[in-house]
Formats: sequence, structure tokens, C-alpha cells
Amino acid sequence: MKISLIQTNPQQDRDTNLKVAWDLMAEAMKTDKPDLIVLPEDFEVFGTTTTEKLALAEPRGGAAYRMAQAFARDNKVYVHAGSVSEKIEGENRIYNTTFVFDRSGEEIASYRKIHMFDIVAPDGTAYHESAVVKPGEDVITYEIDGLKVGCAICYDIRFFELFLQLQKAGCDIIVLPAAFTLQTGKDHWEVLSRARAIETQTYFVACGQIGSVTVNGEKRSCYGHSLVCDPWGHTIARASDSVGFVTARIDPEEIRRVRELIPMTQHRRLACA
Repeated sequence: MKISLIQTNPQQDRDTNLKVAWDLMAEAMKTDKPDLIVLPEDFEVFGTTTTEKLALAEPRGGAAYRMAQAFARDNKVYVHAGSVSEKIEGENRIYNTTFVFDRSGEEIASYRKIHMFDIVAPDGTAYHESAVVKPGEDVITYEIDGLKVGCAICYDIRFFELFLQLQKAGCDIIVLPAAFTLQTGKDHWEVLSRARAIETQTYFVACGQIGSVTVNGEKRSCYGHSLVCDPWGHTIARASDSVGFVTARIDPEEIRRVRELIPMTQHRRLACA
């Protein structure tokens, strides 16, 4: 099984962003023929103000949804469509939502980001995601070619409780689309990805945005470095510092080997909700 991670630098123009994503997915299909394609968080639009973000949000079935669905159907490939802004009728907030499509273009999973990025970065830049995004509540998994895949988004990576729940659910792969900041990413991105892979004994697939966007005159940069870690914690694929894609091979035998060597599920003694 092969997974391709699409690394983009989305800006404020949705049509342009979707075309870039489509073209990169097409190139990945041509060169690597993956079984699953992963897009980054907010691949449809990024760098908007709160007012613009709310205005651009679409209900399930919007432009980004249709693009990912059509690509999956036309190319007979699974698409884990990063995340999009999902409009909530009657509310002044949205969901940050992943949609997943099978080879026929049918939606097989949707996950709404649970943990909100409300922090002050080292340079003093404040992020307040919960002002515009409503947290999800559900732990979500889906099946692909006999393997179970767990869903997470960006800031979720810091909360081991979610990944313990995904491990208990029997996941073999965990996919995390992200728009990880450059400041935190350079110190934490790979460390956290490897840790999540080791503690869950899964393949950890972290697909990030790369590059910068300007919001109200303020430049904000994403770390990129989309990567895949194996169940032993090795980084087996990693994108460069540019828009593009990277592909990794998933080996079910490696999952079994690691779990037999260190049978964590049998040894766990402390409960965690």
C-alpha cells in the first residue's frame, strides 16, 4: 500500500488552491500510483480574516468537497481531503473538517477537529482558533484495503489522549493534515510525529502546508516537512521545503512485527478515558 502526501501553500483564492491541489494529486498518481492521497489542513483557502473565513465556509458538498470527491472517483484512489471550513447553519462558527472518499468517490468518513489552536507563539503572535471554529467531539476511523485509519488534525497532535483512543480502536495508520506554524514546527513537528507513531505502534502520516501567507499585513509561515513515520518511530519519507508531494510505502508486516516485539496493548495497566 502506498500513500502520497500533497504539500501545498494555499492562499486566499479558492479556485487557484484547488487547481494546484488537483494538479499535484494528478502528478502523484502518474509517478507513484498511490492507494491513498492526503491533502493538508485548510488546503482550499488559507490566510483569511475571521470575517472572510466565515463568509467563505460552505456546507458539506462545497467546492473543495466536490473536487476531492471527483478526483477520487476519476482516478480510483482514496482521498483523505485534509480539512475544509464546514459551514454550520444558524451559528457564527464553523467546523474544521476532514472528508474522506473511497475509490468510487463515496464519502466514507468525516472528522471535525477536536482541539483548538488558542496559543501565543514565541514571537508574540496570537492564534485564537476557537473564535471561529467549533470543536468536534467524535473519534473517527475508517477502513482501507484491510487496514484501519484514524483521523486527527494539526493541533490534535499534542494530545495523547486522542491517539490512545485511536490505538484502542485498532488503528494501523493515523493521518494528520496540518498547517503547523514555522516557529513550533521546527522544534516539535517531527518529535511529536515520531512519538505518536511509537506510542500507538502505527504508521503516522503528517501532511503539512509549506510557505507563507499574509493576513492583515502580518506574515504567517507554515513549517511543511510532510512526513511518514513507521511503527518503530523511524521517519521513512519526508517532503522538502517546497510545494510538491512525497510518497511512502505502508507494510502491514512491519506493524505486526513491532507489536509482537513490544506488546503494549497487553501490558497497559492504567485506564485513560
